[in-house]
Amino acid sequence: MNHQGTLFPEPQRMPDGFTYQDEFLEAEEEQDLLRIVANEVLHPMVFRGFEAKRKVKSYGYHYHFDSRTITEGVPIPEGYRWLLEKVATAVSLPNTALKELLVTEYPPGSVINWHRDAPPFELIIGISLQSDCTFRFRPYDSDKRTRRSVIGFPLRRRSMYVMSRESRNEWEHSTAPVQTTRYSLTIRTLR
Repeated sequence: MNHQGTLFPEPQRMPDGFTYQDEFLEAEEEQDLLRIVANEVLHPMVFRGFEAKRKVKSYGYHYHFDSRTITEGVPIPEGYRWLLEKVATAVSLPNTALKELLVTEYPPGSVINWHRDAPPFELIIGISLQSDCTFRFRPYDSDKRTRRSVIGFPLRRRSMYVMSRESRNEWEHSTAPVQTTRYSLTIRTLR
């Protein structure tokens, strides 16, 4: 009997609606974005009265966790326009559909706890800068959670991921603690 097939784990099946593109950005594009981010005034992320170990700056629209409302905020700066055009082309949407840009700095040891993005947002697009991290999915429905239901994989610098449909609505995501400072640009559309 041949057991060779059991020596190697089966490839992980990603949730429906999740796509990932390694090397979405060229190295020079990443450096351009890091120069812009270096000039941002980032503020501690506060979630339901708790200060998270990361800093953020929101453009376009802003979601208020305490009141669970969304308001129009500071317009997305011109320096990010080329990125929005590149992302819009990649996801086959007009760049006017990309309504929110969240700049986040993750210092060493910081994580993103299990969550789904705020309800007013539909399509979730993430761009990783400066370092890699481990990205994880698990079912939102606690009855469907097992050790085997968690999907983890490396999210590389300069990559882009897109969450829509099932991956956006029926799964939660998180990141493991980062080893070195990481930045992310999260771009969202409205429902």
